Formats: sequence, C-alpha cells, structure tokens
Amino acid sequence: MDMTIKDKFERLWKKYFAGSDLPVSFFYTGERPPGTEMPKPAADHRCLIGDLARARRGKDVAFNAEAIGCAGGRRYLGFSSELMPDFEYFLSYGKPGKLEGERYKKSPDLVREAMKRQPAFKAPGDFIVFKRWDRLLESDYPDVVFFFAPPDVLSGLFTLAGFDEADPNAVFSPFGAGCSTIVQYPWLEKEAEKPRAVLGMLDVSARPCVPAEALTFAVPLKKFVRMVENMEESFLVTPSWRKVRRRIAAASKKPV
Repeated sequence: MDMTIKDKFERLWKKYFAGSDLPVSFFYTGERPPGTEMPKPAADHRCLIGDLARARRGKDVAFNAEAIGCAGGRRYLGFSSELMPDFEYFLSYGKPGKLEGERYKKSPDLVREAMKRQPAFKAPGDFIVFKRWDRLLESDYPDVVFFFAPPDVLSGLFTLAGFDEADPNAVFSPFGAGCSTIVQYPWLEKEAEKPRAVLGMLDVSARPCVPAEALTFAVPLKKFVRMVENMEESFLVTPSWRKVRRRIAAASKKPV
C-alpha cells in the first residue's frame, strides 16, 4: 500500500467528512496473515455482513471457505460456484410446505434468467482479508475500498466518483446479495478501463446486519486513488459542501 495515499486520504477524510467512519478494504492472499481473526465454521447459517462488524471496529478479519456460514457468501466471495438446491424457488415464491421463498423475484423462471446474467469469479487466494483503512500496512495490497455510510456521506462519495467522468453511470447499483455488492461486483470492476463504484447493501436479508441509516459504497482501489487525488479541487471545497459537512459532523456527535 502506498503510505502517501493512505495518509493523504485519512487527513482529507477528517477534514471534509469529519466524524464519519473510515472505510474497510479487502485483499486476497494464499495464507492467513498473522494477527488476523477468523470466525469459526458456523453450524448454522450466519451472514458474512454481521461478521464484518469486527473489521469496522478495527479488527483485522480473515475468511476462507470454511469460515463463511452462508452458501451465498462463499459464492459471492469466489470460494464456490455452487447454488443451494431449488435456488430459483428460494429467491422467488418457494415451494409450499418445503421451502420458504424470499420473494425477491416474481417467478423461478425470472431467477434462472437473472442468474444467467450474474457475473462469477474465482477467488485468487485461499483467504480474503478485511482491514479498516487505518490498519493497512505498506505490505498490504488492497483490491477494493468500501464504506458503510449514511445519505449525506454517500452524496459526497457519489459526486466525487463522477468528478472526473463524463459517463453519468460512474456509480451503479446491481441487484444482488449484500456481500456481492462489496466484494464480487467491485472486484470485477477493478480490471475495467474505467472502473465504476458500486452502491449496495440494498439486500433486504442483509439489512438487519447493518445500521438502519447505512448503505455501502465500494470502489476498486485504482478508482479510489483518483478520487483521493481529486478531493481538494472538487466540490468538497465549496460552500455547498460546507453546509453538508456541518450536518455530517453534527450527526456524528449524536448519542447512539
């Protein structure tokens, strides 16, 4: 990790987004780094998003396929290509007396068609490591940076992501599991000529695992570095943002 960029972002984040949580980053590796926590294998279903609360609090957290307590989590982090049996019914209206459906899609046929368009990838390492931004070391090479943020902060991130882009879709919001919008989709974007940011955590099943006011904003590192370099010449220096900035700072001081 370029420590100059790391330190610059921390300084500017504190200046323009005072009181806001630092982002989390992730990278893949062949071995579990010393000092990282890893959840024990789950006997029952356990959402990865809940486990990430530790990374948000400043703990370095690693996962391999066995540590992820959700088949979807293993798939969207690249550790498996398998879908649960009758997935097309699970995501739609279920099977009476056998399987409760989530009703996220109108019919099993629509799920099948949607899955044909679903990107897939294979994890490039046996472990994925999540670290909060301030925990990154010079020896770390993060692939993606993602924020858990309320609307005012998202407004700033969204606008900054499009600051040096003519394309109005510099940020996109795909349908998918919460973990797919912070890992799979932004990881696949990192190889694009013009990588996009991903607005996510709109997955109803994952919502109970995050604060009520938070969505996620995930950015491939290549694009994120550009965003950091643009901060001091962007709208962040204007009176318009100063008004929003005051509200962000005030909200951060409210009792939880």
